[in-house]
Amino acid sequence: MAGSINKVILVGNLGADPTVSNTQNGAKIVNLRLATSDSWKDKTTGERKDRTEWHRVVIFNPQLADTAEKYLRKGSKVYLEGQLQTRSWKDNNGNDRYTTEVVLQSFNSTLVMLDSRNSGDATAAGDEVFATSSSASGWDNSSATTPSELDDDIPF
Repeated sequence: MAGSINKVILVGNLGADPTVSNTQNGAKIVNLRLATSDSWKDKTTGERKDRTEWHRVVIFNPQLADTAEKYLRKGSKVYLEGQLQTRSWKDNNGNDRYTTEVVLQSFNSTLVMLDSRNSGDATAAGDEVFATSSSASGWDNSSATTPSELDDDIPF
């Protein structure tokens, strides 16, 4: 195989409001804690079981960071695409420490808000779902295509 793929797709809810910080050169960095849940019925007891996984998400993409800062809050449901990255550092005792995060950078990253604008945000109005995606132009806010727009003269 010529190459490899590092792509993460998650759909979940924010466990806390996004935290925003800035680099020394002023670039915005947004950190999220995203919960994904799985539920099933135990075959032996018939009992409903749940499991929640927590994911660290770091947004470096300026447009996605602005969107996350303005619109996301604890409990927001989001769809995101990014890459896994592991960082290492030394703690105060000199021990090596590691953390693995989902990173949304300036390329091949997507953040889609799945909640309606007015679900919990008193200043927002309407029932739109926002989608932002990094691309060559930076933003992709194109509306969904309707079936009538897809109707053409293809002979099959």
